[in-house]
Amino acid sequence: MESQTNISEFILMGLSSDQNTQIFCFIFFLFCYLAILVGNLLILISVCCSSLYNQPMYYFLSHLSSVDICYTSCVTPKLIGDLLVQRKTISYRNCMLQIFAMHFFGIIEIFILAVMAFDRCVAICKPLHYMIIMNRTRCNLFIVAAWAGGAAHSFSQFFLITRLPFCGPSEIDHYYCDIFPLLKIACIDTYITGVLVVANSGMVALVTFVLLFGSYVIILFTLRYHSAEGRRKALSTCGSHITVVILFFGPSIFAYLRPPTTYPEDKIFALFYTIIAPMFNPVIYTLRNAEMKKALRKVWCQKIFSEDKRNC
Repeated sequence: MESQTNISEFILMGLSSDQNTQIFCFIFFLFCYLAILVGNLLILISVCCSSLYNQPMYYFLSHLSSVDICYTSCVTPKLIGDLLVQRKTISYRNCMLQIFAMHFFGIIEIFILAVMAFDRCVAICKPLHYMIIMNRTRCNLFIVAAWAGGAAHSFSQFFLITRLPFCGPSEIDHYYCDIFPLLKIACIDTYITGVLVVANSGMVALVTFVLLFGSYVIILFTLRYHSAEGRRKALSTCGSHITVVILFFGPSIFAYLRPPTTYPEDKIFALFYTIIAPMFNPVIYTLRNAEMKKALRKVWCQKIFSEDKRNC
């Protein structure tokens, strides 16, 4: 792999060169990363240790939480560590690995969000057939399909980028190895590669977003025939999903569905789909969900009481 390039490492320009800004960002992103880990682990453990695991929506939510942890861990720990050093570098191999992992877990997250939207659509539009349509076998197939789709997408992106030669300069104007900044410093004309990246990543994000938007339009149309209480409960759940979709897909579509070039705003938008959205997912799915809050209280109160009894 390294025989195609004369560069053994890349220099990351990071978010800012100002020391005070870097200190602030270090504290802020460290807090964000800890919040992501704690929040998603709380959801994961609470769902797996309660009866909610048998419900398709929460089964998918547990997988979303685990993917969120893996996805943000591809970037955030490296970003936090780089904020403490003057020279921010990443080896060629680790850069390629970061690209593969980011696209792998990112596409899995996109597909799981799509499956969760389909699940809500079936629950609201076909309530009597819901458990038949969304049986555990089908749910498992959806998860396997999401992982297979992530692998197919990331291998194709990985193949495109590893074929590029890099001979200098080695500076990447980003805080992690992203494809468009790498295309900018490649030693050959990367127009065709850029078009293929847009066709792959950009179209996947756009098509999935359109499908998600369509499913929520169908849900809102169907809710007209439900009771006021049914509408309130369904809108509360769907509102959570829509918030997550906007936080994740808006910046993602801006980043990848455009001519293959770079803009100064790219780093700010990237923060939304690499750190901010994964951090808000646990908050959105718990504080606005009565069943999730009930499961959290039940699981963790039982653990606390059982520990107190053992101590006594």
